[in-house]
Amino acid sequence: METFFSFLERRVDDCSSLLCIGLDPHLADLQHPTPEAALDFCLGIVKETSAYAAAFKPNAAFFEYFGAEGWIALQKLIAAIKEESKKLGSMIPIILDAKRGDIASTAEAYAKSAFDHLGADCITLNPYLGKDSIDPFLGYPEKGAFLLCKTSNPGAGDLQDLSVLGATGRSPLHLYEYVAQLAQSWNTGNNIGLVVGATQPEALAKVRAAAPDLWFLAPGVGAQGGDLATALKAGLRKDGKGMLINVSRSVARAESPKRAAAELRDEIIAVKYDLDY
Repeated sequence: METFFSFLERRVDDCSSLLCIGLDPHLADLQHPTPEAALDFCLGIVKETSAYAAAFKPNAAFFEYFGAEGWIALQKLIAAIKEESKKLGSMIPIILDAKRGDIASTAEAYAKSAFDHLGADCITLNPYLGKDSIDPFLGYPEKGAFLLCKTSNPGAGDLQDLSVLGATGRSPLHLYEYVAQLAQSWNTGNNIGLVVGATQPEALAKVRAAAPDLWFLAPGVGAQGGDLATALKAGLRKDGKGMLINVSRSVARAESPKRAAAELRDEIIAVKYDLDY
């Protein structure tokens, strides 16, 4: 059975891209403050950028805002991405940005909602409740999970930069590095990755050292000021893969989302060439 990250790598090879397009229908970007307008906004981006997207990442919060009708719009968006993928002849992974984090039956319900009802291929999770909080999601062996590790928000260091002892007899390390080590050890089914912000290349390099095999979902390039070349140099695996560069506003608000996505894809290829990948 194919795992999530083998699925993702097949798509990366098909489109020669490491670009993840975030689908964040901010109210300010919509023609009307309705779930239908949010769906139309996202569908326009999908149709413009699908040829260049290694993955799409709809943000659940912007749909939950509209209540039950927003949830239906999110279902329709995920179904439409799958239809667009079929037209391309290459299925595009869908990462649900939900940052869930709970235990036992609650986590099981979140997993069922994301994977069975919505049809997402992957989800973002908060791992700070421990492994039992992500186990229900790992119970879907063909699905994936990106665990929050070193995030790109200004307050990330309040907790993620704390020093911890880690394994017995080892020097102290940052909490985010320990999370990366745990994720590397938990990834027995090739379905765990890490969220690591592109705005902090030193942290990216440390996480790559702690988790040499994992895929990273790296937000922060574009509107948040992360430098693409610096991030790729710090975070790519030795095989030239292992990173999804997530962009949202810089594509969605561009005069031509299609051209913006194509230029980003081409810039990624050029940087990899310069780095001898």
